[in-house]
Amino acid sequence: MNLELLESFGQNYPEEADGSLDCISMALTCTFNRWGTLLAVGCNDGRIVIWDFLTRGIAKIISAHIHPVCSLCWSRDGHKLVSASTDNIVSQWDVLTGDCDQRFRFPSPILKLQCHPRDMDKVLVCPMKSAPVLLTLSDSKHVVLPVDDDSDLNVVAAFDRRGEYIYTGNAKGKILVLKTDSQELVASFRVTTGTSNTTAIKSIEFARKGSCFLINTADRIIRVYDGREILTCGRDGEPEPMQKLQDLVNRTPWKRCCFSGDGEYIVAGSARQHALYIWEKSIGNLVKILHGTRGELLLDVAWHPVRPIIASISSGVVSIWAQNQVENWSAFAPDFKELDENVEYEERESEFDIEDEDKSEAEQTGGDAAEDEEVDVTSVDPIVAFCSSDEELEDSRALLYLPIAPEVEDPEENPYGPPPDAQTQGGAEELSGDKKQKQSTEPPPKKKARTTTIELQGVPSDEVHPLLGVKGDGKSRKKTAGRPKGSKGKDREFVRSKAFRDRAHFCGQPLEGTAATHVSAGLKGTRAEGLSQSFKMHDLGTQD
Repeated sequence: MNLELLESFGQNYPEEADGSLDCISMALTCTFNRWGTLLAVGCNDGRIVIWDFLTRGIAKIISAHIHPVCSLCWSRDGHKLVSASTDNIVSQWDVLTGDCDQRFRFPSPILKLQCHPRDMDKVLVCPMKSAPVLLTLSDSKHVVLPVDDDSDLNVVAAFDRRGEYIYTGNAKGKILVLKTDSQELVASFRVTTGTSNTTAIKSIEFARKGSCFLINTADRIIRVYDGREILTCGRDGEPEPMQKLQDLVNRTPWKRCCFSGDGEYIVAGSARQHALYIWEKSIGNLVKILHGTRGELLLDVAWHPVRPIIASISSGVVSIWAQNQVENWSAFAPDFKELDENVEYEERESEFDIEDEDKSEAEQTGGDAAEDEEVDVTSVDPIVAFCSSDEELEDSRALLYLPIAPEVEDPEENPYGPPPDAQTQGGAEELSGDKKQKQSTEPPPKKKARTTTIELQGVPSDEVHPLLGVKGDGKSRKKTAGRPKGSKGKDREFVRSKAFRDRAHFCGQPLEGTAATHVSAGLKGTRAEGLSQSFKMHDLGTQD
């Protein structure tokens, strides 16, 4: 499809639900790559599911973390994926192989991470109750960004569109603009309400095109600013927002906000329900409200970089919102007519003749003469929608799609080789030669990823990620997702006990030792007690 035609017709925002993506496990966060061909989804069980968005099929599943994935970001060329989990670990992944390149362990939970838009070696990390950290992946070094007030460490941060500056915002409404290379303060201003009262900054998001960015604040207002005006005002400036977007009727707080691919629309997800509000940036009017299933809470929202498509996550399911596609058959041929009812067709005399004998030979002028010109069909023009404003060519190394291996139900070890009988007739020398050959053809063992511990001074280490619940006594804390806490050995025993339990149930062997204790401890409640009694009767029967 010609991407250049998308901006020419009608409105460029979704209007209705267009299905959902089932990630098998509970989805928590999602992000598109730079071209919108792949969608990465972070799940509750620590896996990262990569969807081919054109075919709506799963292209790859990476078993990334043990605990839930709370933030994801693609590198510029699409070959790397950086993820953060609720156990304070940041990992970099090779998308093609699924291998982990390196890990970083932080003292507090990670609220957000973002790859540098141009430099694939830098990652911006926002730990909880800490100043933002700029990571350098090649040498595993980190730089703690300066903050306005050391006592207020509830700071969010984001790169601008090209990564030249870092914008940070704290709970007192202060925005700092820092140079990425030197961390030098370039500009600053304070976000205030109607009076002199300040409001906390919840998130900062930049448009993919243009210099605009939005600030989501605790006073339930989304403010849109022009980045060029911010830099012009300098330190302690007082810039006025271009637009103030809010829900005046319901006073809705916003969970997640982002720009459309062309930067002309803004979508905000409600923190109370599964509802998406879409505004036009230039005018500031509300153009659409998309309602999901009642009673569901929204977790994340992502707008497709090129097309008018939105992906939202609620109740562990990725919902897709798109435009209503109306089939216009007359677009295929100018003289094609759509009929409401059947009519009798009158055939012209020379309609189906190979050559029209009655047609007079006209001179080739104008458009007819242009048909004889040679058309260049070999050179490929770059797609404007995939290029930045300061680039003329596309990235030749970009990873747009993932190869998908065919699924074989009953794979044979040697489908085209000699039958097994012929192989058994060979001598011991041939067997030993085959073993050597197999050893030589085996792939080399995977290199274990290096783990670097990031030490931050004055950061509390007992913080709990907002996805897992609030910090406090055991009654108020929600049940943590992911695998149960404890040492790896205990986790293995727990998983192994399930296998032993099933094996014992089918093979008629009693459960003993660790497996029996895990089964008896895990079976609680009315239904579980009945199951435990059946297990005991089964064990007594087998012992007799």
